[in-house]
Amino acid sequence: MTEHKALLSDLVVASRILANEGICDAFGHISVRHPENPERFFLARAVAPELVTIEDIVEFNLDGTAVCDDRKPFLERFIHGTLMAARPDVQSVVHSHSRGVIPFGITDTPIRPLLHSCGVLGHEVPIWDAGDVFGDTNLLISSNDMGNDFAVKLGDGRAALMRGHGSTVVGRSIREAVYTAIYLDVNAQLQATAMQLGTVKYLTEGEIDLIQSRLGDAKPGEGYDRTWQYWARRAGFGSDAPVP
Repeated sequence: MTEHKALLSDLVVASRILANEGICDAFGHISVRHPENPERFFLARAVAPELVTIEDIVEFNLDGTAVCDDRKPFLERFIHGTLMAARPDVQSVVHSHSRGVIPFGITDTPIRPLLHSCGVLGHEVPIWDAGDVFGDTNLLISSNDMGNDFAVKLGDGRAALMRGHGSTVVGRSIREAVYTAIYLDVNAQLQATAMQLGTVKYLTEGEIDLIQSRLGDAKPGEGYDRTWQYWARRAGFGSDAPVP
């Protein structure tokens, strides 16, 4: 399998993982930057993540225009292109509406990492509110202007919430982006439960930095690779399972 084909296969597996783990339902999507042309990215056509196959993958320019493909794209493809344009380090983007995260985007309580596995979220998870700049909208990032404004809110972080909408995370690889998206929801659920019991002791900034450093080392069989193998198997992709 060529490197190009392997990357698209991982994108399909990632879509199925995100659906199987409850991060995406009929909506949500994951992209990956083109390995040879950083001014382009790959994203499925507008189809539920659980149904994505390699044939559904479309190549886009960073401005959201498709490259020689007239199939219906995701309206919010602008999230992916604008973040990759603003952040050369970003190789993959996940946008979802995972339910555990939503309450933190509409209240004054910020998501803060409290579990070692969730240190990947970083020191801050900001909230982007479309109404602050664009007034009343359908809350979807449907243009480059909205995408660029969201990119400013994310800054150099790993994740950001979207008021009344969902969340978006970025990664230096597909596996890192998937890991971050899943553990953002895990942290949200645990934090909501812990706050009912009393004062929560969150990870310190130093602990977060050390956790991120270890994950960044990408040792074989650890971190992103181990979780990827586990989630892929749960989604039906074993070592001998073909990618649709």
